[in-house]
Amino acid sequence: MSGGPALGTRHARPLRLVLIGDGCSPHLLKWVRALQATQAPAVDLWVVSSRGFDPALAGCLPPARRLDLASRPRFEGGNAGLLRTLPTLVRWLRQVQPDWLAPHYLTSHGTLAWLAVRLGGVQARIAGSAWGSDILVTPRRSRLMRALTRRVLAACTLATSDSQHMTRQMHGLGAGEVLTFPFGLEQMPELAAVRAAKDDRLCFANRGLEPLYAPHRVLDAFAALAGVWPEARLVMAHDGSLRAALQARVAADPLLASRVQLVGRLDTATQAGWYARARWYFSLPQSDSVSVSVLEAMAHGCIPILSDLPANRELVQDGRNGLILADGERPGAERLAPLQARAEAIALEGHAWIGQHALFPASVQAYVRRLAELSA
Repeated sequence: MSGGPALGTRHARPLRLVLIGDGCSPHLLKWVRALQATQAPAVDLWVVSSRGFDPALAGCLPPARRLDLASRPRFEGGNAGLLRTLPTLVRWLRQVQPDWLAPHYLTSHGTLAWLAVRLGGVQARIAGSAWGSDILVTPRRSRLMRALTRRVLAACTLATSDSQHMTRQMHGLGAGEVLTFPFGLEQMPELAAVRAAKDDRLCFANRGLEPLYAPHRVLDAFAALAGVWPEARLVMAHDGSLRAALQARVAADPLLASRVQLVGRLDTATQAGWYARARWYFSLPQSDSVSVSVLEAMAHGCIPILSDLPANRELVQDGRNGLILADGERPGAERLAPLQARAEAIALEGHAWIGQHALFPASVQAYVRRLAELSA
């Protein structure tokens, strides 16, 4: 890997940082907003998107500071189309002259950043951000993907992770310095909203309707709950390839038909409304790091019901502030009743913990300070 220039001579101006990611992702938009809000040191921000820009993100930066590679990446790998954009990216980066490339999702955008430095001669350091399955799933799919992930991590002067579990996996793959912080909230819900009356029988779920997030398992768990609580209801938000199958299952099952709503993608305000009303929150993926959705639910005072994954155990102590369900386990009344009896205390505790440990702007400010230290 090319080591980059003597960066200590370049910082009479702000840090020049190029984000590389999915410009249609709300998560990348959150990074953009947080980076633009940093003050000491300031950031001169540019963004490369593999597949276009959401209007909200496009509105944050003038066209001259954005590059759309117009690719359609598959984040699990095999992205020949994305790699063909490398010459375009290299030409643009040579004009920008960044201090740092900050790729998000290592096995796609991270590979592109590494090649821009290694083969394209771009004089910049890499600060790569892992998002979850790029570390927890993709390297296990083949020796090639594991080797590629190791190369990208080795090229990173700094990396970020959103859970201690994922950080350990990254170190096992050869990562150097890793900053660990939750991909948290931009701002906290008002405490008054957390204290407001909740519906003790309302459940909410909003993970993607894709196999990785196991939405059929959410229906299984809720069906067990509905058998105990006839008045229980479930609202499932988001979209994905399994939506039609889930709708068909709900329509065909008398136990679920009148109790389950699939409401599709929600805007931020509508989603916050469901968090505020729901007592219970389901997230049962097969693999995950610390989920921003779980953090949001906890901040709004929901009691989480989660799959048994290491990162989930960083947030929930089973039976004390939520439930951890083993594979195939269904939530029974005997496990839910003690949590419901302490529901208000759990809600206030969750809100307080998120406020202390998972506010995203403060984490990004610390990240920028570390980039400046490494650039000195």
